[in-house]
Amino acid sequence: MRKEILFLTALASCLSSFGQTFEKTAQGGKFQTAQPTLNGEVIFYSPSIVRIVKYPSAEMPEKKSYPIIKTPEKVEISYKQNGNTVSMTSGKMTVTLDVATGKVTYTDPQGETLLKEKVEGTNFIPRKDVNRDAYTVSQAFSLEPEEAIYGLGQRQSGAMNHRNQQIHLSNGNTNICIPYFTSEKGYGVYWDNPGISDFSDTPYETSFSSQVGLCSDYYFLYKDGTQDGVIACIRDLTGKATMFPLWTMGYWQCRERYKSPDELCGVLDKYRKLQIPLDGIVQDWQYWGCDSNWNAMKFMNPRYINKMDDKEALRYLPNGEDKNARYPKPRFKNPEEMVEYVHKHNAHLMISVWASFGPWTDQFKELDKMDALLKFETWPPKSGAHPYDPFNKDARDLYWRYLSHLHKMNIDAWWTDSTEPDHLNPKESDFDLMTADGSFRSVHNAFPLTHNQGVYEHQRAVSDEKRVFQMTRSGYLGQQRYGALSWSGDVVSSWDVLRQQIPAGLNYTLCGIPFWNTDIGGFFGWEYNNDCTNVAYQELHVRWFQWGCFMPLMRNHCSSPMMNEIDLFGKEGDWAYDAQKRMIELRYRLLPYIYSLDGAVVQEDGTMMRPLVMDFAHDRKAILLDDEYMFGKNILVCPVTEPLYTKKVEKNKGVTTVPDVAKASAPVEVYLPKGTKWIDFWTNETVEGGQHIKRECPVDILPLYIKAGSILPLGPKVQYTTEKKWDNLDICIYPGANGEFVLYEDEFDNYNYEKGMFSTIKFSWDDASRTLTISDRKGEFPKMLKRRSFRITLMQPSKQSAETVMVSADKKVNYSGKKLTIKL
Repeated sequence: MRKEILFLTALASCLSSFGQTFEKTAQGGKFQTAQPTLNGEVIFYSPSIVRIVKYPSAEMPEKKSYPIIKTPEKVEISYKQNGNTVSMTSGKMTVTLDVATGKVTYTDPQGETLLKEKVEGTNFIPRKDVNRDAYTVSQAFSLEPEEAIYGLGQRQSGAMNHRNQQIHLSNGNTNICIPYFTSEKGYGVYWDNPGISDFSDTPYETSFSSQVGLCSDYYFLYKDGTQDGVIACIRDLTGKATMFPLWTMGYWQCRERYKSPDELCGVLDKYRKLQIPLDGIVQDWQYWGCDSNWNAMKFMNPRYINKMDDKEALRYLPNGEDKNARYPKPRFKNPEEMVEYVHKHNAHLMISVWASFGPWTDQFKELDKMDALLKFETWPPKSGAHPYDPFNKDARDLYWRYLSHLHKMNIDAWWTDSTEPDHLNPKESDFDLMTADGSFRSVHNAFPLTHNQGVYEHQRAVSDEKRVFQMTRSGYLGQQRYGALSWSGDVVSSWDVLRQQIPAGLNYTLCGIPFWNTDIGGFFGWEYNNDCTNVAYQELHVRWFQWGCFMPLMRNHCSSPMMNEIDLFGKEGDWAYDAQKRMIELRYRLLPYIYSLDGAVVQEDGTMMRPLVMDFAHDRKAILLDDEYMFGKNILVCPVTEPLYTKKVEKNKGVTTVPDVAKASAPVEVYLPKGTKWIDFWTNETVEGGQHIKRECPVDILPLYIKAGSILPLGPKVQYTTEKKWDNLDICIYPGANGEFVLYEDEFDNYNYEKGMFSTIKFSWDDASRTLTISDRKGEFPKMLKRRSFRITLMQPSKQSAETVMVSADKKVNYSGKKLTIKL
């Protein structure tokens, strides 16, 4: 210890003689460069996470971070001097600082360079931020020429790899902006500035810049060279993900919009009558009435409260609706009856709530008095509605005070829409509007995080009996800790847009936020005349629908006047109807697998939608693909992204290009990553990896391949998620390699899992000996299945696919929580 003190004293003295200084701290070090003068700190938050802060002022500026909740832990750091450089090694990485220039370089434990800052890559340009002095601040890095990088939120570029891109980082509908990128090398960089920013990658440098800031502030993450390791660092730094209820993993029916309780419940009735599984149904906007009453969080539309004959109530009729139109006597007298009916029929209800308020609402009036409205034009246009200020704690309290009315009504989930927020006809001066935390320009991209934080924290304070579930249109780093997922916004129904959504979602999940989805079929159907009977649209919708089966949330949605309930596509025997119903039933078959992925997200920092760089980082072809991914670590998904059997003709009409779509079969190219064998889900046939293949693809299936060694737990045929217990699961084993899977179970909808009330059962497959081991169950919870059966099948070409309950399993075993070994 004495030698280290003497070394550091000598180092500080040596460096000071050249006009620069370095001072060791408990978490790293402080430094000052000579020309130009630049102060900074290296702060280890863990052996795998280091923060670099640089500033032109004498002291580090006070700064609020919205995503970061971790405080630095004690880290053992070894120091080494080499001329003007100081190397700090944590065991997971080495951070080398050139004290003369402030340049930082990162290397792995083997000494290989991971990333380096560009010389003189930190820049500050003085500017005014409304009423304070600030800077336009930037930081530049040097990447390897062919290095692939990902992340940056949800983009609509259609590309996985973000090299050679210029991206304006300002949240908007369909684009979620997160100033974070991650490399194929297995590191990540988060630029901690929530304001309006830019990302740039050129052959000369890769940089972040922000319009306003007081310092350059970023985090470098590196654990073990894998994307799973990086994501574990993100969750450590910004918060663990929360469990979603089991019911959210079922099928959701939604459109813009159901215009009365009768219409909504009638859709539920039809699904139950047709035996189409369903768990979630959605009440979209205008249940509150007209645009001036936007987001009142009350059922004030007279059609919902049976007051079409009340002149006072008619003032709230939504804009453009015919006040003279009359309908049959309603079944439901009020929205409370609607909610009760949905629950009685084993479904759940999500309702639309916004981050803005119309001028007739009580919220608007109170927020205006609090100076907690951002007074720029938002949706709906020319309505006088404004977003509120979620950075204001009192405003978040007010938001929940009004929302609690719906919570007490037993609404199950929140559709927190327009959390960018919507900004119509933007003016530069709009970004100078002040929030509770500074100018809107300086905090813009953190808006959705603070908004969803308010709802989550208030609901958790009321009760832990029901898990918070928020579907929000925008997002920011750390959102996973607030029971929220994002969707890709109001996208257009087209084949090009369908394909764009795949890398959009995959790059979003690489930011450490595991839950994401898209409007199945696209939102705006104008390219198909808003007609779900248009055969060209039907093929697009079916293919989007098939992909939806392998998202964290499977939700059908569209914009009026399009309608999208699957019975509108035909009847039993019609290909567009049959293909959709088939995928819904497959979704429910996969529930034990999907819910276990959800459990792994929370317990092991897992990821459900896995870009191929996560599992095949050494396969160059795989990591550059933008239309395939792993759903969990076992299922390779290749959505079909071009029409095979239909086309559009004049006036957007659709025609078929084959005699019978139901009987047609055309090939789709699939790349199977190298390093493993793959088993076709539909035929059980084995194919070697490392090659492109042509997979025949009728309209009712998409290419699905199971990684050799996979063990899939699969459930019974049901109409809703909890209809039957998981006491007789199929365990389907795909041979060709060793493998394992952990079945996760808990009470499905409360927070007792945070107290350890959950169980796991590990299944292990030894391919050489054809032996399955079911380990001792770990953990327990009330009403847990203590005795159950497993129906075990070795999947081979001579057997049926795992799509439906196995008619004849190879073996059936009774399991009471103790280890079993089964020879097949």
